[in-house]
Amino acid sequence: MSVPSPYADRLRRLPVKRAEIEVRGATTVYWIYGPADAATTVLAVHGFRGEHHGLEPVLAYLPDVRVIAPDLPGFGESVPLPGRRHDLDEYAGWLDNFASAVAPEAVILGHSFGSIVVAAAVARGLNTPRVILINPIGAPALEGPKGLMTRLAVLYYALGARLPAKLGTALLRNRLIVRVMSVTMAKTSDPELRRFIHDQHDTYFSRFFDRDVLRDAFVASVSHDVREFAPEIAAPTLLIAAERDDITPIEAERTLATLFPDATLVEIAKVGHLIHYETPAEAAGAIRRFLRIRVARDR
Repeated sequence: MSVPSPYADRLRRLPVKRAEIEVRGATTVYWIYGPADAATTVLAVHGFRGEHHGLEPVLAYLPDVRVIAPDLPGFGESVPLPGRRHDLDEYAGWLDNFASAVAPEAVILGHSFGSIVVAAAVARGLNTPRVILINPIGAPALEGPKGLMTRLAVLYYALGARLPAKLGTALLRNRLIVRVMSVTMAKTSDPELRRFIHDQHDTYFSRFFDRDVLRDAFVASVSHDVREFAPEIAAPTLLIAAERDDITPIEAERTLATLFPDATLVEIAKVGHLIHYETPAEAAGAIRRFLRIRVARDR
């Protein structure tokens, strides 16, 4: 990372510890943020092609919450699950196993693709008192405002999987393509914040283990959405949606909220699919209200 984070001062004051655990025959690496004696623990699941760093700006505004943030298997520092296809069933099962071992009964949070993984796991029995979904995938990606871009992405990932390994991997890690994606998703007009967002994607967006894991995860991300699981999620659920999201339009997010037995929808204006980078304070504020956490005066 070469561009200073606008949230660096807050993050420096936040205790953080790296840890590892074996889940389903592979090492999952995770980070523990915040005080060990916090009254509330949140397990946070990042989105497609990301890793735990992506959610740090939101965590910076939750200094009195204990947050456990793993890298999904096959991304960041977590290795793939051996002998398994990394589809939604596998990721949901992994999350259930990980949560049971590391943070039983924690609040479960998911961003983007993480929202699908979380919804699938909770609908299938993962025990949690509350669910938080940021930029939830509330409609088929191929039908969103940028459906054409998603179809091009399907071709891109298919080509990356079919080319000879070295060439295919190079295509999938191509910095120009990553930058086009970053420019497309960023909505802020703040030049410094845009530089930070692009640098985050340059640094972390290509930290996948290999193209097979990436292909599996991409197929899972465009083959499912939260609507499949919403009616089966009994826990109170917070949806933090963006008015300018190119993947799920706000109208679809409003419909999604009606499918849950108990859901609260918070809409954030002037932002798209990068709530965690562009409006983390607003997202954290919604989380605090949902979890009934007061703002500590000394933090």
